[in-house]
Amino acid sequence: MTTTARLAEGFDVSTDPDRVDAEWVHRRLSTDAYWALGRSRQKQDLAIAGSLNFGVYATPSGEQVAYARVVTDRATFAWLCDVYVDPSVRGRGIGTALVEAVREHLRPYGLRRVLLATHDAHGVYEKAGFAALAKPEHWMALLFE
Repeated sequence: MTTTARLAEGFDVSTDPDRVDAEWVHRRLSTDAYWALGRSRQKQDLAIAGSLNFGVYATPSGEQVAYARVVTDRATFAWLCDVYVDPSVRGRGIGTALVEAVREHLRPYGLRRVLLATHDAHGVYEKAGFAALAKPEHWMALLFE
């Protein structure tokens, strides 16, 4: 299911994989996103290929200005990650609107939970309904790094 919708004045959000500017995504994440610094282009391309991708594009130019991806089985679980908004458009509600668009795209799947991790954008995600884990002691992670 591919969707395109008006996000805010002058911006569209789309899940069309053909619209994702993989070079832009890699450059921005690998140089400006604390969680992906130094990520290789090959690794980023694999991540894009294995995910549901959301791009935000300026209208009418089509220039990509934000990105998010979701890893999901489309049945029970999803992981929202790599949410990035270009510094030139931050502070205009694009991040919040993008996360809300992701939420609405996922809603029909009937997922039990959507998780994410953030160091500094709790307020953005809270506006879309995310909350801290009620029982974080129940969660574990397997780290290879």
